[in-house]
Amino acid sequence: MDVEALRTFVAVAGAGQFQAAADELGISQQAVSKRVAALEKYLGVALLVRTSRGSRLSLDGQVFLPHAKKVLTVAEEAEQAVRPGARPLRVDVLNRRIAPAQAVYRFYRSRPEASLDAVTLAEENAVQAALAVLEGTIDASFRALPADQVPAGISAERLLDSPLELLVGPSHPLASAAWVRPTDLAGHRIWIPGIRPGTEWAQFYRSLSQAFGLSIDALGPDFGDEALMDALADSASLATLVGSEDRYLWPQSYYLRRIPLREPTPLYPHALLTRTGDQHPVLTALRDHLRASRPRTTDEVWVPDWVAH
Repeated sequence: MDVEALRTFVAVAGAGQFQAAADELGISQQAVSKRVAALEKYLGVALLVRTSRGSRLSLDGQVFLPHAKKVLTVAEEAEQAVRPGARPLRVDVLNRRIAPAQAVYRFYRSRPEASLDAVTLAEENAVQAALAVLEGTIDASFRALPADQVPAGISAERLLDSPLELLVGPSHPLASAAWVRPTDLAGHRIWIPGIRPGTEWAQFYRSLSQAFGLSIDALGPDFGDEALMDALADSASLATLVGSEDRYLWPQSYYLRRIPLREPTPLYPHALLTRTGDQHPVLTALRDHLRASRPRTTDEVWVPDWVAH
C-alpha cells in the first residue's frame, strides 16, 4: 500500500476538496486525483464521493479513515526511529576501564545532552567489531585495526593514542624509576592475562615484544583485574603494562607504581571505526571532540607499522 496515497487520502478527507489537499501537500490537483484513484483501485472500493462543492467520505471511506491515520502515524514513528540523531549513538568502548571508555565519558560530561550508549564488545576482535559497525549493530568502535583489514564502507581514523605505562609492585627492581625505556624491560617478565589469539591486542603485544626484545605472556587463567593487582603487589619480579588513562583500583597498602615508558613511548593506537558517510550528529560531535582534545607530544613514539591511520 502506497503511504503517499494514504497521506493524500487523509488530506482530502480533512480538507474536503482536492485543490485544498493539493495546496497542503504541495502537489498538483491532478496528482491528488491520481493518488486517490490508485488507492481506491487497490482497495476495490470508492473512498470519496465527489460533489459539486468538493468531496465527502463514502461509507467505506469513513471506515477506512481512522486506520489510514494509524498507518501514517506508525510510518512517521518508523522514520523518526532511524533518522540521524533520533536514537542514541551506540559506541563500542571494548572495556569500561580503558582509554576509549574514559574518552567517551569525558565527551558525555562536556555535552550531557548528547544521547549515546556505551557498549562493550569484549568478545569480538577488531575485524568483527568493524563488521558490527558496517552492519549497523553499533555506530562506532575504538580498535587497533590493521590497515589491510579495514572493510569497504568503514572509515578508520586514529583519534586516541594511549601511552603505555609499566605497573609494578613495591619490591620490583624498577619500582623506584621515574621512567624507563622499553628496552629496559628486556629480561623482566611482563604478564598480561587475558590476551586471546586472533585479537588485535595480541597482535599489538607481539609486535611490541619483537620490536624491543620483551617477554610478554598471558600464561595462567585470567581471574580478573583484582587478582592481577594482588599478584603484582606480592611479587618482586612480575610486571604488567597498562594505558596511561586506564582506570584500575587497588588497596592503598599495595603501593603499586605506574611508571611511564619513554625513548620511545609505545602507543596503543585506538582508531575510531565508523560507517563511511554516517551523519549521526552525536558521532560528528564525538569525532570533533576527540580531534580537539587529542594530546600533542614531541616525545619519540612507537606504534606498529600495521595499524590503520
